[in-house]
Amino acid sequence: MALTTAASSGELDRALIVPLAELLRLDNLAGRPAAATGVALARCGGVAGPQRDPSAVGVLRSGAADVQAVTVKRTFDFTVALLALTIGSPLILATALLVRIKLGAPVFFHQQRPGLYGRPFTMLKFRTMSDARGPDGALLPDAQRLPKFGQWLRATSLDELPGLINVLRGDMSLVGPRPLLMQYLPLYTPLQARRHEVRPGVTGWAQVNGRNALSWDEKFALDIWYVDHQSIALDMRILYLTAVKVLKKEGISGEGEATMAPFTGSSRTEEV
Repeated sequence: MALTTAASSGELDRALIVPLAELLRLDNLAGRPAAATGVALARCGGVAGPQRDPSAVGVLRSGAADVQAVTVKRTFDFTVALLALTIGSPLILATALLVRIKLGAPVFFHQQRPGLYGRPFTMLKFRTMSDARGPDGALLPDAQRLPKFGQWLRATSLDELPGLINVLRGDMSLVGPRPLLMQYLPLYTPLQARRHEVRPGVTGWAQVNGRNALSWDEKFALDIWYVDHQSIALDMRILYLTAVKVLKKEGISGEGEATMAPFTGSSRTEEV
């Protein structure tokens, strides 16, 4: 898209062109149609002159606020994750040793999960399950592969500690919708798919409001609420509530399941 302006506003236009792609991306994140934003920016070629479009200036200001919010959140995530990994390194090493003794190698569980905008990344966790298989060579159900030690790791959330590495890499955030399985992507309604407008989190709003004891519809509704209301203050509240939930060991598994029943599609039709 070309921005045509008078020579007197050339420097301002060059300043607008540079962050254009980022503004369009963040407008999508904030739920605003990128196409509409593009039209508004195209109209602001005379932003320094008498014909400027007031709505376009509003979009630019909002876009700048979005950039600032994303930068602050990323800085917060990186700083806290780095401190947690540094201070908690003895606990992490001790947990890794226990996993090696109790479950054997490998110590880490790694799997591709959808991240920001559904882009795949490799998620890291400590192993909690064995690789026990039936006579047909297929993995046994979760309940038969999850020993008491694995249950303890999940109850204390120690299995999530390697996720701090994902936070440092920028794959994940400390707080956000939990990264689910890649095969769930085509099953989401348009509304449910909005959970991928932000980075997935080590913990999230759904995790402190029921965790695996929630239905899928309830969990997704809480994820979307977080996407629309995210802030550093809310993240700090969720981190505090997560610590409380871990101490109380609430919502670790779904009813009748060792972990959480697989998602097979929404039980109701959602409107965007």
